[in-house]
Amino acid sequence: MLKRFIGYYGPHKKMLALDMTASLLISVIGMVYPIVTNKMLNEYIPNKMYSTIVIAGTVVLALYVIRMLLRYFVQYYGHLIGVGMQSQMRRDLFAHLQKLPYSFYDNNETGRIMTRLTSDLFEVCELAHHGPENLLISSVMIILSFSYLVTIDWILTLIIFTCVPILVVVTYHYRKAMKRAFDDRRKSNATINAAVESSVTGIRVTKAYTNSSVEIDKFKVGDDEFVSASKNAYNAMAKFHASTSFITDVFNVFILIAGGLFLYSGRISFGDYSTFIVSVNLFISPVNTLISFMEQFQNGVSGFRRFVEIMEERPETDAPDALELDNVRGEIEFRDVSYSYDGSKEVLNHVDLKARPGEKLALVGPSGGGKTTLCHLLPNFYKLPEGQGTILIDGKDIRKLTLDSVRRSIGIVQQDVFLFSGTIKDNILYGRPDATDDEVVSAAKRANIHDYIMTLENGYDTEIGERGVKLSGGQKQRLSIARVFLKDPAILILDEATSALDNTTEVFIQRSLDELCKGRTTLVVAHRLSTVRGADEIAVVDQGKVVERGTHSELMEKGGLYKELYMLQFRED
Repeated sequence: MLKRFIGYYGPHKKMLALDMTASLLISVIGMVYPIVTNKMLNEYIPNKMYSTIVIAGTVVLALYVIRMLLRYFVQYYGHLIGVGMQSQMRRDLFAHLQKLPYSFYDNNETGRIMTRLTSDLFEVCELAHHGPENLLISSVMIILSFSYLVTIDWILTLIIFTCVPILVVVTYHYRKAMKRAFDDRRKSNATINAAVESSVTGIRVTKAYTNSSVEIDKFKVGDDEFVSASKNAYNAMAKFHASTSFITDVFNVFILIAGGLFLYSGRISFGDYSTFIVSVNLFISPVNTLISFMEQFQNGVSGFRRFVEIMEERPETDAPDALELDNVRGEIEFRDVSYSYDGSKEVLNHVDLKARPGEKLALVGPSGGGKTTLCHLLPNFYKLPEGQGTILIDGKDIRKLTLDSVRRSIGIVQQDVFLFSGTIKDNILYGRPDATDDEVVSAAKRANIHDYIMTLENGYDTEIGERGVKLSGGQKQRLSIARVFLKDPAILILDEATSALDNTTEVFIQRSLDELCKGRTTLVVAHRLSTVRGADEIAVVDQGKVVERGTHSELMEKGGLYKELYMLQFRED
């Protein structure tokens, strides 16, 4: 993990070197004051060297001006290094998220993922900047101050520094407790973010059911967990700071007693004693910096560990020597396909289906039978394991084809339309980002949405709000159809595309879908059986098996499950 973290410094090597050089100079300049103090008290003042006193003071002032500029450089450009590393990590993480399979998102809430991208990486940014700087400045100051104190009186120096091993032991002990506590606190923070994301996304449902109190109670559970984790974290931190601060206070007691005795016995002069006090404070200050840095270190390490957890999730990958799917005719076949999610109950059981180029294959049957799973397997959203059958497009096993080429050849229209924040044009262009304005308009016209768009003040540049909140269900569905028209795939999946619409809107949408299906192999999932009567073949899927298949008239003549479902819907209508 450390090697991976250090690797992100790569693009910033030169700036990091300058930052470290500036930090080193800050440490060196810090040692000037006790040296000048010693000279003042032991030589310049007793010998009445007034001009030297003024010169020495002027030199110290000049050096402090230089140190001020160096500190500005370290603070500004050091933080830029951290921001640059944070940005690169965020881009890497976001790009990696795009490559992860559906199963990852099934098991991870959006709010938790967002925490990894934001607050976790901010802590990493702070560590990336302050880590090397604090370690270098503090280490150099400790070494220089120790070395200088030895030149004054080595016995007194060793007496005082007997506290250092105790400080190391205490730091190590509480560091482990802080690590566990801050890891738990970060997890609870992710829980809160997940709760907020879920609640805000579903705010309309909450209001519709007047369940604000329920959401508040759910949020309180996560918030209480965060408060509890924070108490543990701050308890560990308080013990850490109290113990280490006590030990650093003991330094001053040792100086007071031992230094006083040495001064009384004549072993050291008053000037040396005064210098010793100043120099020891120069030692204690970086020690305190390192102690305070431990909290930031724990936060940064926890954040980077959570970053690495996702980065180590296995992305979707093409098979070795995977082939491109070119010149797609659109023949699809499910050959003896069985499937289960995470090894649990089998969702599909030895399914055999086939659709020739340009045909419409309808999947109907009770909910939970496996129809949507078939639609997810065809574009390789879920990998079909070896030995569980084969899915073919134009006679080629999709496991041996590149993921991108398979998905480019398939268009999907679902019941739950997802639109991105942005304009109408942006969302249509999602079907093919390099399309021209004329092609966008043509796709909108074929989806029967162009006339509506032109009634809007900003036309195609109209902002639609988050997830298309400013549009009706039918308008959102037509935009998604326009998007598929622009993509122009050879294979089409319609997964309950009209089931959420009213009957009148469904009629208009169905016309657009009929236009979209022309010349394409279409896999239709529908509960409204009236919409699939014209399909070339209808497969009735129940409990993971194809229990009936044929045209509408053939299935009605059989008098099986299809007729039962159809007559039930007809009676309800």
